[in-house]
Amino acid sequence: MSSSGSASFVRRLLVTTCAATRTTGLAARFTGTAPFLPALFVLRYSNMGGLDPAVVATHLARCRTFGDRGWTTYWHRLAAEQLTVAESALGRVAGTDLSGRLVSAATSGEVVLPDVALGTLEDAAVLMADHGPQPTPDDVSRVVGTGRPEVLDAFTALDAWVKALTLEQVAAFPGHTPGRMRAYWRSRRLFDALVPVVTPRLGVDVRPVDVPVDGDVVRGYLVTPRDGGPRPVVLVTNGLEGTVQELLLPLLRYRESGLATFVMEMPGSYAYGQPMSPASEDVYGAVVDHLVRDPRVEGTRLGVVGVSFGGYWAARLAVVEPRLTCAVACGAPTNRTFLPGNAIGLPQVILEALKAVTGSRALLTMSHRLRTLSLRRRYRDVRVPLLVVNGDHDTLLSTQDSIDLAEQAPGASLLLYPDDDHCAMGHYRDWLDASQQWLVRHLAPPVDAPAPAGGD
Repeated sequence: MSSSGSASFVRRLLVTTCAATRTTGLAARFTGTAPFLPALFVLRYSNMGGLDPAVVATHLARCRTFGDRGWTTYWHRLAAEQLTVAESALGRVAGTDLSGRLVSAATSGEVVLPDVALGTLEDAAVLMADHGPQPTPDDVSRVVGTGRPEVLDAFTALDAWVKALTLEQVAAFPGHTPGRMRAYWRSRRLFDALVPVVTPRLGVDVRPVDVPVDGDVVRGYLVTPRDGGPRPVVLVTNGLEGTVQELLLPLLRYRESGLATFVMEMPGSYAYGQPMSPASEDVYGAVVDHLVRDPRVEGTRLGVVGVSFGGYWAARLAVVEPRLTCAVACGAPTNRTFLPGNAIGLPQVILEALKAVTGSRALLTMSHRLRTLSLRRRYRDVRVPLLVVNGDHDTLLSTQDSIDLAEQAPGASLLLYPDDDHCAMGHYRDWLDASQQWLVRHLAPPVDAPAPAGGD
């Protein structure tokens, strides 16, 4: 066994032992929290917020508790620092003191800014949508260019705003405790306040949509092009502890694709009252019901993209939803992931999140409920073109699930990135580009052209 393989085995043994004995919190006091988080944790949130991965890794080493108060306070403090940066830059754009505006927005979900600031922010928002947040001030300067100090300040404000809501999402990870839920809502409210500031010049309408379902509420966002008639729509859903803002921000880059997009969080996570179960397909069915009735949507051309556990639901909908046209499943657990042996090496924080999402009090109950989700016997029932995406070395779920699904589902194709982890996070922009092009081919073919066949 190589030295790297030995280190990986020792880490998995430590993580498993601490999870089994419920001593992860104690061990983290000595090691920091990093060893007990998914291997892709740093890259994931660095991608979302344009954070420097080395800085994120340093903070994980310094943060030595998963306790609700300690964990959330640590990351909330970092988020507050970014809000100060954002408010200072906004003040320079507006020519007046705007201290406290974004702090209030984290509670209200709204922000009032001077008109003189809004125009410049809208210019910077186009750059933000195209390039995303940046890890350093030098990177920000390269994106903005020279000779535009007011746009540089505006981009700096938006960049810090996104970093703040990202750090609040880190504080919320993985949900299901009082402090983490407060952080979840701070992140969501900061995003709610950001949307009307950044979208006016993007050529799309981005509106919150609530879909009531059996006493629960799906709180999503619908993005529609402003020009033209009804558009094909893509339902996008994420996984165990993903959020709307994590999905929607990078998708703004594809605003000229001609597709509408509805983004929602997975049933059972964060704000939902009901746990995830096989019956959660009815939640997605209710969302589809809502979308196909919307006059801005062409209800006969419907795609779905699922990321991580959301990929499971994309694959399942490809079997059970007759109104679906095509589907993309990225990092989907479908069968092998649900076997008891796959829990070896999973951090305690993920196991606790799975228990909460499935409404289980005990690991045995959770394991049973996960096994009932298996799609192994339904792969060949997939009825629409399916694109399966993952890294070939998924350290969180089973890569073989992606391979089996792609090999056995009729009309499926596989995009497996070498030397990459869960959801191909190291090739995030690459697979987003590829999946968008694939969706456009299947949902918005040229006028008078036949719809493409198969999964290619």
